[in-house]
Amino acid sequence: MGSTEVYCGDAKGKTTLALGQSLKAAATGKSVIIIQFLKGKDMRELDYLEDLKMDFKIFRFEKLEKCYEDLTPEEKQEENMNIQNGVNYARKVIVTSECDFLVLDEILGLLDIGIISEETLCEILKKRGQDMHIILTGRKCPDSIRALADNVTVLTSED
Repeated sequence: MGSTEVYCGDAKGKTTLALGQSLKAAATGKSVIIIQFLKGKDMRELDYLEDLKMDFKIFRFEKLEKCYEDLTPEEKQEENMNIQNGVNYARKVIVTSECDFLVLDEILGLLDIGIISEETLCEILKKRGQDMHIILTGRKCPDSIRALADNVTVLTSED
């Protein structure tokens, strides 16, 4: 049975938690796709995961090496189109049930900076098939997304 989970909050570890769940799913024979947003093209530290003898794929649609927050306004405009391609790919993966386990890493951050709307993300999530498991990560989780989630985990830092 599929589900939708959200890992949010101001603490570090959301991506790590999602990756751990992904590896667990892949180890049990599930196909896994991870789509990363806002982290730049150069996140090579995860590429080794694709070399494992499992059905595990990682996609980044951004073309520039830097994180989104470090880009100039012109670079951001260019990357917004690339990010939209990533969102469209995520939609396709969900609609076609291309995998068993999908991580949309930092997709909630796209809402924060206005690249996609809550309505768009909700519409995409509503297309999830019964057997697909989806994890969303990001700092803030709006109520409209919480309403569609089966589980919301909030990570907080102890300062």
